[in-house]
Amino acid sequence: MQTNKKSINTLTTHEGGKAQSISPLQQIRRIAMTCLLFEDNFYIDGKTLAESLEKICEKVKKEDIVKVALEAHQKGLLRHFPLFLILQAIKKGALCKHEIAKICSRPDQMTELLSLYWKDGKRPIASQLKKGLALAFRKFDHYQLSKYNRDNAIKLRDVLFLCHAKPRDIYQEELWKKLIDNKLQVADTWETRLSSGANKNESFTELLEAGRMGKLAILRNLRNMLIANVDKGLVERALLKPGRPILPFQFLTAAKQVPEWEAIIDTAMLTCLQSHRPLKGVTVLLVDVSGSMSDALSKKSTTTRLEAANGLAILLREICEEVEVFTFSETLIFVPARRGMALAESINRSQAHSCTYLGNALLRLAGSRRLGSVIDRLIVITDEQSSDNIPNMQIENCYMINVAPYQYGVANTQNWHHINGFSEHVVDYIQEYESGFLSPISEAVDSDTDRDDT
Repeated sequence: MQTNKKSINTLTTHEGGKAQSISPLQQIRRIAMTCLLFEDNFYIDGKTLAESLEKICEKVKKEDIVKVALEAHQKGLLRHFPLFLILQAIKKGALCKHEIAKICSRPDQMTELLSLYWKDGKRPIASQLKKGLALAFRKFDHYQLSKYNRDNAIKLRDVLFLCHAKPRDIYQEELWKKLIDNKLQVADTWETRLSSGANKNESFTELLEAGRMGKLAILRNLRNMLIANVDKGLVERALLKPGRPILPFQFLTAAKQVPEWEAIIDTAMLTCLQSHRPLKGVTVLLVDVSGSMSDALSKKSTTTRLEAANGLAILLREICEEVEVFTFSETLIFVPARRGMALAESINRSQAHSCTYLGNALLRLAGSRRLGSVIDRLIVITDEQSSDNIPNMQIENCYMINVAPYQYGVANTQNWHHINGFSEHVVDYIQEYESGFLSPISEAVDSDTDRDDT
């Protein structure tokens, strides 16, 4: 057989378009910022993806794995994926006890980390894991330990026994004794309050007035509040209060569950986006509405990748000085640049959710008179599973925001910047890059508020 032949790139996306080969580190970042651990996706099941990630980690430096784990926690706002990555780093002998303590921002992450470590059978605990858990344990107060002191296979007191943590002072020592003896006072949370059988209207009202429910908890309980006849104005005021960042798609999910209160959810979402710096100039935005974008983020979630993309589109609509919005699937469709929920609705109904012809959409855009005027940036939000190839665009700043974890995305052209994820941090990258604080990179860029992996 003749072997002296010119090498031909045969990599393709799941829909057959020309794909690019990216480095193992880039693959880790892509998966980490766009995937929920062990969850099935449109083209690949979760178990296969997790096994693939383990093999990829074998090719990456332990220090880089630790760095991505931290980024996935701090910027991607993920809870479980960083734990998985930190265990891959421990396998390679990484010194990461301090990073473990940072990633375990909630007590239940310590038990989850140990559960992942023993997923394939119990074994002695690695020194760095033990030291990291000990450091993490010292961070938590009575309320936090009580809230997450659950009767699971691995309990908080099991972690305490195994990591041999030393208390900071006599007060923490007494707290840990109560944990060991199962005598912690039950935390007064909205979960315990409602599960106790208390009047739901009174409980929600008291919790909202006292500011004891976070925005994400409020969004997830809107249906219960509606049924309990909680005052709508009180709910709106609670959602408008300053607090931790909430991703736009989480508001979209809430509105889907409680359409009766869409107006106040829409107002809260737009208010939440006002803190972002503006993107000057003219932006052209393309949103992928192909069939694979209807894939849910996880089995337990009703949120789709299209909704995540819509959330980013809503955010960009708010911060771009001037923006034109299009969707693409079989063809390119112009969408009026409405605001909030109205924009998401326009995107969803713009065309049939069919195959992914990104290359055709870009060629149509290039052939339109719109490119005869100055365009400062082109942003594509997609899962990158295009059926055709991607042309070069005569635009200075072209960004491909990927919201899916598939190994192969569209082949890079000369002036495309790849960004992975669906939080507001992808927009932060664009702003920093165009301000001159970042140099051009071929690495995937990370994006996570406590986005909960469910």
